[in-house]
Amino acid sequence: MIVMNWITNNYIEVFGAITGIIYVFLEIRQNLWLWPVGIATSAVYIWVFFTGKLYADMSLQVYYLIISIIGWYWWIKGIRHKAEGKRQIGGEQADIRGNQGNQALTVTSIKLRLAITLSFVFALLYSLMWIVLDHLTDSPVPGRDAFITSLSIIATWMLARKILEHWYLWMVVNGVAVALFISRGLYPTIILYSVYFAMSFIGLKEWRKTTINDQEIP
Repeated sequence: MIVMNWITNNYIEVFGAITGIIYVFLEIRQNLWLWPVGIATSAVYIWVFFTGKLYADMSLQVYYLIISIIGWYWWIKGIRHKAEGKRQIGGEQADIRGNQGNQALTVTSIKLRLAITLSFVFALLYSLMWIVLDHLTDSPVPGRDAFITSLSIIATWMLARKILEHWYLWMVVNGVAVALFISRGLYPTIILYSVYFAMSFIGLKEWRKTTINDQEIP
């Protein structure tokens, strides 16, 4: 009876936790439906984090809504790819120099230049968010809130581009988030992010199987 009363009083957060778990399973399988499910999850957590006074995390959900729409488009349309040289196809040479076409997004490893750029972006976001949360809000945990939010922004962008290493960022984010949400008493969300943390290792393993490296590109 107590459990049922608690679920009734926290049904919005419970629903968000359920859709969030579905989301990460779809992400691991690289299923396109992860994006609409992610949109629904983000809409729920805008309210959850607002009531929990986790303002940076609430703002992050707005970003998730936007990047989910963009990621949905990228995954459907793929990217413009220019190929040069000749590829051997069925024993015949096909000249594809200068030829352009739509190519579905594939899992790739991050390049050093992009990694450095994203590191600078993270440092900037983290610093700005911490200052804003510490001086302009009543957030009780501005440092951790800012850290989770800024690193999640980077990880979600990498997910939208199907970059393998985004799973490493989720491992860090989810681990820190579990500790934070314990302190805020968001119990369904604790379960959700614990599942996220465990599934990050599975996701990394599964995505690595389909990763395309520079050496594999003809």
